[in-house]
Amino acid sequence: MSTTFTGSAATGTHRAVRSGGARANPAVVLTIVYAGALAVLGLWWANTLSVSGLDGWLTGAGRITGLLAGYVIAVLLALMARIPALERGVGSDKLARWHSMGGRYVVGLSVAHTLLIIWGYAVADGTDVVGETVTLNLSYPDVLKATVAVLLLVGIGAVSARAIRPRLRYETWFHLHFYTYLAAWLAFGHVLATGNEFIGNRPAQAAWYTLYIGVAVVLAWYRFITPVRHAFRHRLRVTRVVREAPGVVSVHITGRHLDQLRAEPGQYFRWRFLTRQLWWSPNPYSLSATPRRDALRITVKDLGEQSRELARLRPGTKVVAEGPYGAFTAAHRKNRKVLLIAGGVGITPMRALFESIPASPGDLTLLYRARTTADLVFREELEAIAARRGAGLHYSVGPRDVTGDPFAPRTLTELIPGLRDHDVYVCGPSGMTGSVISALRAAGVPGRRIHHESFEF
Repeated sequence: MSTTFTGSAATGTHRAVRSGGARANPAVVLTIVYAGALAVLGLWWANTLSVSGLDGWLTGAGRITGLLAGYVIAVLLALMARIPALERGVGSDKLARWHSMGGRYVVGLSVAHTLLIIWGYAVADGTDVVGETVTLNLSYPDVLKATVAVLLLVGIGAVSARAIRPRLRYETWFHLHFYTYLAAWLAFGHVLATGNEFIGNRPAQAAWYTLYIGVAVVLAWYRFITPVRHAFRHRLRVTRVVREAPGVVSVHITGRHLDQLRAEPGQYFRWRFLTRQLWWSPNPYSLSATPRRDALRITVKDLGEQSRELARLRPGTKVVAEGPYGAFTAAHRKNRKVLLIAGGVGITPMRALFESIPASPGDLTLLYRARTTADLVFREELEAIAARRGAGLHYSVGPRDVTGDPFAPRTLTELIPGLRDHDVYVCGPSGMTGSVISALRAAGVPGRRIHHESFEF
């Protein structure tokens, strides 16, 4: 079924908090990362007079892969340090994709470094690979540390593989990733102690220390110190929990000076509710309403033990929030007309954008897909916003084999006049998001005008 609501625009009843902040350009970030990798290769080149013989080529390749592995692991930690400028400019989902891709490179480079160095040393010493492995690990403590680091990285990579990750609870996967810090610390010491490029080379040592200490500082500041500072400054606590739909609840949170958080509609926080069941693990949930100076709201679907516990929260429960994060905001809009496409619980950030994104009457439309009418979250709120803002609101409800594809290119172009001239925001299950983006591209919407952000970590 499809329903449209229209009406005149009106001013909201509350005053939104100020938003904004520095935003990193993704192209500039990648340029800096690649420049650093070239500098690492330059360090090897400057310290390598010549390469000869099989052992020389093997150990040379091993040195290169080892240097790159040590550099990339520091970059990966920096990308996930939750630096506000990166989160706003690049976006959490893109940072997560870069991190995932880089993680595969780190594991591959680390394993290649290990095998190449052992093989090269075995050729030079005239021994077998197994014997050389035992000798290196028992004779050189820093080599043993590096071996532990490689094993940790391989293990972390294994639990993050697509075949295994969905079988793990988010909290288990999240905490296993902390072993990356231990692997990075072990690799840092190994490179300085055994790397030919650093022995007696004070400038290279200073650069390596600067890289790792700098990453450690931003990690400590943004992932640990900042949440504690916010906890004391804003004194967040739950005011009420409201059932929105079957298995869906909204958690209303109040606090002090929330405008200082500079949160924007479409962003999310990592929430840590201080109860016996929930305090130990932060979970990412989007704001489902425009942030106010004294109130925030998140809306959560029952997808597991942690989200189920939120329905049992009591008023007064203290909250620690990390954020705001994400680039799924109006700041990236390029055109006057805006189309929002939501599926399932993806309506959460869309509800906040539908309420707040700047648009004249007739220039804003929301398409909302749900399995059943009962699954339509915020229906009354959405209809009130549509009437107040003069916006279009369409529902698509029912099994896909009955309703057909509501997001087929032809359907979208017929429903949304001038679709190519819209900025389109898409949020929903990964399968739906992928098919919608493909349909939009087929309908002629340029990729730069399609905005999406995955909230699956």
